[in-house]
Amino acid sequence: MSVSDRTQVPDLTDVSHATQVAIVGGGFTGLAAAYELAKRGIKVTVLEAETEIGGLASAFKVGGTRLDRFYHHWFTSDLDVMGVIEELGVADQVAINPTNTGVYYANRIFRLSTPWDLLNFSALGVVDRIRLGLLALRARRVAHWEQLESKTASEWLRELGGEKVFEVVWRPLLKGKFGPYADDVSAVWFWNKLKLRGGSRGKAGEERLAYFKGGFVSLADAMAKRIRELGGRIETGAPVSALRRDGANWRTETAKGVVTSPHVIATTALPLVADMIREWAEPTYVASLEKIDYIGNVCLVLELSRSLSNTYWLNVNDPSFPFVGVIEHTNFEGPANYGGRHIVYLSKYLPHTDALYRMDADGFLDYALPFLQKMFPDFDRSWILAHHIWRARWSQPVVGKYYSRLIPSQDGPAPGFHICSMAQIYPEDRGTNYAIREGRKIARRLAERIEPRSTVDSQGRDPSPAIASSDQT
Repeated sequence: MSVSDRTQVPDLTDVSHATQVAIVGGGFTGLAAAYELAKRGIKVTVLEAETEIGGLASAFKVGGTRLDRFYHHWFTSDLDVMGVIEELGVADQVAINPTNTGVYYANRIFRLSTPWDLLNFSALGVVDRIRLGLLALRARRVAHWEQLESKTASEWLRELGGEKVFEVVWRPLLKGKFGPYADDVSAVWFWNKLKLRGGSRGKAGEERLAYFKGGFVSLADAMAKRIRELGGRIETGAPVSALRRDGANWRTETAKGVVTSPHVIATTALPLVADMIREWAEPTYVASLEKIDYIGNVCLVLELSRSLSNTYWLNVNDPSFPFVGVIEHTNFEGPANYGGRHIVYLSKYLPHTDALYRMDADGFLDYALPFLQKMFPDFDRSWILAHHIWRARWSQPVVGKYYSRLIPSQDGPAPGFHICSMAQIYPEDRGTNYAIREGRKIARRLAERIEPRSTVDSQGRDPSPAIASSDQT
């Protein structure tokens, strides 16, 4: 078994130095920003708290191959991530395959991958099946998401599909994803999910998804390699404790030393950013960074000797089950890639204060097994070759009504201080594609105001002006 709280003790290497831009966080947003800046000749340093880069895309070894700790895929419509892959010359590592998706409801697994499957979804009557199909079409025709900000997803989905469709299809998914926040989630969040999935289908209506061989962390590694080749620095095991203004510069204080720079981009969860600046920032600004709630995630990963089913993504629509989904990764990226082992993820979103969040790997497996055995009657514990549990405290921002009013500007309350986090991705939801898009976007904005590295003196001072606070993305 293995278990991770994603907290490691850094080594004692001193990372103190001067740079032009310090980036807090080595997930895809931070790496994308560093890559874009380094391409433009700007001296940049990425500071990552963990001992490895990738953020939620970190990995572990299974069968000699790295596997994502948390399940990942891209939609074929995710053009920003594909653009970086092309630039890095690693497009040959992308696999695009049709996938089988399904729904578990009333002790049955229903295939739900194509429009034909929808017509045969007997958990709903014929009229409600038609309503469900029309709901997706009507949702994708929404031209202005702003008109949905005043509604919750529950209200909007009831309007579009009726009560029966909502209770069978949508309520369990909202509850599984957001737990106690389910009734607060904005219609905008759900609209984007429906729109995105509709744009990633083949000619026969089947869903087509993309995966990066060797796990998403392999793409992060390719980005990091190019950043270093371009002269950038990436320091791991360097959690940031404080960001302080020092004259024209910023002091980014880490457990391994101080990085001095005229510009800082913080890419971590907003409450963590609030802690870094609490000493000097106005209380009202700090409070604004803490207004957005986040829900955590616990992911149990099973290595099995045989397959559970032929379904890749199984939505769990039974309210008595604690998992939002059963994802059999090796029905997408085959078991031959993992020494013949079949990989299954059991995902549960929950507040970090929940007792299940702190449960160890063995305890969580014991908790999960009765549900898994009910869902798959042939399944036996002897199939389990290994099991792992991974936790993410800041897994998902809770997108409520009028969320746009809560999003902080990327330009902070002091010159040279910027925030680019997954909580600011809107109306889209967090994801690798948008993390890369926003990281590159803010880097391009900064690059317009920053001279190449030759202008930075030995103390890290940069004569270029800071970005005006009114210049928002």
